[in-house]
Amino acid sequence: MKTDELIGLLGASIASEPVRSSRMTVRIGLAAAVAAAVALYLAMLALGVRPDLTEERAFSFFLIKVTFAVVIGSLALWYLGKLARPGGERKVHLGVAALPFLGITVLAAVSLTSTPPSHWRGMVTGEMWLKCLISIPIIAVVPFAILMWVVRQIGAPTDLVRTGAMVGLAAGALSALGYALHCMDDTIPFIALWYGGTIVLCTLAGALLGPRLLRW
Repeated sequence: MKTDELIGLLGASIASEPVRSSRMTVRIGLAAAVAAAVALYLAMLALGVRPDLTEERAFSFFLIKVTFAVVIGSLALWYLGKLARPGGERKVHLGVAALPFLGITVLAAVSLTSTPPSHWRGMVTGEMWLKCLISIPIIAVVPFAILMWVVRQIGAPTDLVRTGAMVGLAAGALSALGYALHCMDDTIPFIALWYGGTIVLCTLAGALLGPRLLRW
């Protein structure tokens, strides 16, 4: 019998038993809260908080970054609660998870078209693009480990790639939430490319690591 067939049979047999979905939801929620706290602490400890956060423009863009990360993280955790159960992938349509990325991309395009082309490079790259590219994936390591551990302890996913991807997506969003405290690049195109891009990188890493780390 092939491994995939064995996993399918195991998933079907477990799916026939009642799953304590409320307990799983609570555990994933608690793990996410701990992971968010860790991401915020690591960002403040390693990078610090931007000094002008109390100014109106800085705070407004901070809220945009936080909203972007929270929406993505909430969708990822919701999907993760389903995927962590045997056969849960049959109830999941991941297209909704792409909507925040699509939305911020549209806003970025509108922002660029309403600005002279001579300003586009600065709006896209900002001054801290490299720090963003490095920091978000690094900070995401601990939230990723926390969420992965919880799924291994209480879950029994049968689609290990998509489950790993959702762990990575949630971890990337939580990391971006922490990094937003430090980031001083305040343009929508920057958020779309560097926040969105690094979160996607975390998602791809989760998809690659999921089959290895979540294997029964």
